[in-house]
Order: sequence, then structure tokens, then C-alpha cells
Amino acid sequence: MIQRIQTIYLLLTAILLGVAMCYPIGVFVGADGVSTSVFTPLHLVLADGTSQLTIGMIGLLLVALIVNVSAIFLYKNRMLQIRVTNFSSLIIIGYYIAAVVFVFLFKSDLEASFRPAVACCFPLIGIILNYLAFRAIMRDEILVRGSDRLRKTA
Repeated sequence: MIQRIQTIYLLLTAILLGVAMCYPIGVFVGADGVSTSVFTPLHLVLADGTSQLTIGMIGLLLVALIVNVSAIFLYKNRMLQIRVTNFSSLIIIGYYIAAVVFVFLFKSDLEASFRPAVACCFPLIGIILNYLAFRAIMRDEILVRGSDRLRKTA
């Protein structure tokens, strides 16, 4: 199981999603340049210390993380593994859509500019790794089908 490259890709994606849950997505900097609000997948911490929950975003990351980990253990059923990997990518895209919506909502409420952090890119790297895992799983499936075809004709 671990010797297959797609397992490494899926494991790296799960690690990146776990890290993305812990680190801030970015900060909102006020017009004065001093007041900042930290935006994480769990909440937005305002400059005055209060916070607004964005629990749906961390929920999407958590579901994508669980789906990716479960895809690792579906190595015996490659077609299901492909579907689960694609579903994980769709969940991550939904995470980005939710992040953009929250950024525009908070940006207008706070009248501040948004500066993304490095952790904002981790789910995007996860989508790329999911695509690489998809290609490797498909390559294995084609190889197995080709060998089955040769076995049936012999």
C-alpha cells in the first residue's frame, strides 16, 4: 500500500489539509495600516479581540481530510479510490469558494484590505497532489486491465 506513489500523494494532501486547518488564511489590514484582523478557517479574530465564527470552512477542510485518508485505504478498489479522490478535490474547491465569499463579506464590513498568508495555498497544492494521485491510480488500473486481457487470451 505505502509503496504506491498515489498513497504518498494522498498522504501529503492529508498533511497539507491538516496544516491548513491550524494556520491563518490571511489578515485584514485596516485603512490606518495598524489594525489587523486574523482570518482562520475556524474564525475571524477582530482587532478588538472579538471573533466571528466561520466554522463551515474548517468543516470542509475536515471532511476533505477524512475523505483523503479514507482514499488511502481503498487501494484494492481503484475505481472507488478515483471517485473518492475526485470528491476530495471538489470539497477543497468548495472550501475556496467559501473562503472567497467570507473574504468579500468581511472586507466590506471591516473596510480593510486582505493579505493572504502562505497557508492559503496549502489546499491548492492538495488539489494538485490529488490530480497526480488520480493519474497514478488510473495508470495502475490500465496496467491491471491490460494484464487481465493478456491472461484471458492465453
